[in-house]
Amino acid sequence: MRIILSSIVALTLLLPVTVQAYDLLVLESRHEAAYDELLAGFASRLPLSRRIITLSTYEDADINRIVREDHPRLIITLGDTALVAVRPVRQTPIIALMALGIHARHTVQANLTGICMFVPPERYLAVFHAMKTHRVGVILDPAKSGWYLQQTQAAARHTGIELVVRDVSSPREALERLSGLVHRVDALWLLPDTTAMTRATAEAYFRFAQEQDLPTVIFASAYLGYGGAVAVDIDRFGMGQQAADMGTALLAGTPPGAIPVRLPRLTRVRYNRSVLKHLAIPVEPLDRLSRTGR
Repeated sequence: MRIILSSIVALTLLLPVTVQAYDLLVLESRHEAAYDELLAGFASRLPLSRRIITLSTYEDADINRIVREDHPRLIITLGDTALVAVRPVRQTPIIALMALGIHARHTVQANLTGICMFVPPERYLAVFHAMKTHRVGVILDPAKSGWYLQQTQAAARHTGIELVVRDVSSPREALERLSGLVHRVDALWLLPDTTAMTRATAEAYFRFAQEQDLPTVIFASAYLGYGGAVAVDIDRFGMGQQAADMGTALLAGTPPGAIPVRLPRLTRVRYNRSVLKHLAIPVEPLDRLSRTGR
């Protein structure tokens, strides 16, 4: 009997390790704390068995083959690289998060839905109102952010806030359009638009705002250290919970095409106190916004 048991153990050690069955396949473009926070929010509401693949360390992964062999019930992608990696996957429901290309991909991939990086326009309009800014300059690529601009303009119609828009189709054009905002706006608004917002243009925007004594309202608090005045951050734990609600519906049989790409449900307002002090903008109204969690 001992010989038989020893043989079984030896054979087990020699056999290739196989991935156990799991419900959720998570593809992350790279590993970062923001993704961990989002997944914690998801698990708090929908605790599924899962496998995580980090594409920055597993670049040659054949995602389509993995899905065919492992049969996960649901896929989450984190970041644009992960979103691109699931293009061949056409059956398993996919929730795309933290990616700027969701809207373009959603229109051509029926099994995909997700939550975009653009927060509800009303959150920004509340910030503009709290800062008493009336003419807000925004530079964007209509092909990427035109849909969001339309929503914002509709929401701004009765607020007394005017958007001074400059359309661009390349980062170079974005730099050229800045001069057209001199003495025409009292705030600059930066969107997560990959044409208008690059490392080079970001530096130019903040330099322009400093030269013109304008507050810059941005989509991520990481830019506050570069001279931004106010940021409307996505609550990542909340986004994870929102994604879990979508996942629950998908696992219950709702087709992905019946679930439109959502805007983030929860946001946080953060600000750079020294910049606001320099511009003589009171922080109290912004404090009230930051406490709402909206």
